[in-house]
Amino acid sequence: MDSTLAKGLAALEWMVRQQRDCRVTDLALAFGTARSNAHRTLQTLVECGWAVQDPATSAYRPSLRLFELGSLVAEVADIGALLRPHLAALAQATGETIHLAALDGAEIVYLDKFDSPLPVAAYSRVGGRAAAYCVASGKALLAAAQLDTAALRARLGQLAAHTPNSITDFDALRAELERTRTRGYAENREEWRLGVCGLGAPVFNARGEAIAALGMSVPSIRFARTQARGLAEQVMACARDASTTLGYRASPGPMTTTPKKRRLE
Repeated sequence: MDSTLAKGLAALEWMVRQQRDCRVTDLALAFGTARSNAHRTLQTLVECGWAVQDPATSAYRPSLRLFELGSLVAEVADIGALLRPHLAALAQATGETIHLAALDGAEIVYLDKFDSPLPVAAYSRVGGRAAAYCVASGKALLAAAQLDTAALRARLGQLAAHTPNSITDFDALRAELERTRTRGYAENREEWRLGVCGLGAPVFNARGEAIAALGMSVPSIRFARTQARGLAEQVMACARDASTTLGYRASPGPMTTTPKKRRLE
């Protein structure tokens, strides 16, 4: 690996995430390096067009070149295609039905899926819909949105009972979404269809937005507590890998981890 390039990219990413003008001292403190090294890195970024320096304050900020290139990448990126290898890997590892879903109003829409090869399997279809508050993928996205009760009511309307296990009370739903945020994954225990359970975790883009959820549908006969926890760990790990593919870098929070401090030398 080219260490000089890696240090420059690390400094550029750090500067972008500050969302403010930065000085040489700021960069030196953030990376634990000498001011002379930090100054050399920032000047190189300016000379290469990736940063600009304010002549009045001598502070630095990222240039619009990042926005330009990011927009070009976004235009050609097919999120479904980018994440499909992650879905395939999870499907192969678990043998269960795996899907990618997005939130659309009060429902989720299945964008992609891999069917389980097992004789007894849960069923869903690409393009199909489900009530967001009844399925794990929907709960994962609602939890990530951190909506208050009024916003939940506005989005979901009446909470109809699709099975005897469906959540039909907004206070109970808020509590369920809080549990989801705390543990990092959502559960569906026969709340949408009897005999079918599920797990889900959010997938974040480079701006930290939960744009999709990675879900797993499992027949209830294979969803004992010990089995569910092991599968949940795999779902969360896959969702983290998928988020990284989309450019997400975690920040502190229940569903994220704190990035490690890097050094410039």
